[in-house]
Amino acid sequence: MVRRGELTDKAWARIEPLLPVTDGRGRPWRDHREVINGILWRLRTGAPWRDVPERYGPWQTCYERFKRWEEDGTWARLLEDMQVKDDSIGQVEFTVSIDSTIARAHQHAAGARKRGTAAGRSIRSDRKGGRRSDDPGAG
Repeated sequence: MVRRGELTDKAWARIEPLLPVTDGRGRPWRDHREVINGILWRLRTGAPWRDVPERYGPWQTCYERFKRWEEDGTWARLLEDMQVKDDSIGQVEFTVSIDSTIARAHQHAAGARKRGTAAGRSIRSDRKGGRRSDDPGAG
């Protein structure tokens, strides 16, 4: 049974041939589909890697495969291949979105002078607790 957010059989049939194969040396890889479903779960939920459910295998396997395929360009090749194939049969729809959000600031945040300043200069106190100006000639 395919759970929500996991690869369907149709999607798996499209990407399986594009994935790296083992060369027979070393430990065999855990099932790609299981691990990819774990990666998709993590990306969809935004949860830490350590919270990937055990049904997808060890979280370390999901993380390492994600990282390895990012470094060797597997993810980029998958995306490029899917875009090229879908575009060639007219299934890619490009949508342009223009955001005109305005964030208004309060009127007091508009750069008015701060309290205790004169023409942008700060007013400091002398050692006896009195106030003095920054102007050296103001005695």
